[in-house]
Amino acid sequence: MATKKVTKDEKLQKIPVPLKWHISDGIITRFATNMTVQIIENEFKVSFFEIKPEIIVDPSTPLPKEVLAECVASVIVTPDRLPKFIEALQKQLEIYNSI
Repeated sequence: MATKKVTKDEKLQKIPVPLKWHISDGIITRFATNMTVQIIENEFKVSFFEIKPEIIVDPSTPLPKEVLAECVASVIVTPDRLPKFIEALQKQLEIYNSI
């Protein structure tokens, strides 16, 4: 009796399921002025930072030698999802620029 070899594509059957987007009441929206992208093994680590400069009220005060950039969020993204995120960001930027 012959057996049929099952291909990888046949094993990975995709069934579309709609997403129900939910943002928790406890989520804190932070302002990001900078970001870094690092490659860590097989993923991308995207970190967002908020610059918090010192408050200087006296103009004779010397400028600080450095400014704190506080990490407000860090996300790991797989290589197959990163192009989709970039595409979504690019589309939103194009819409913003067209207004």
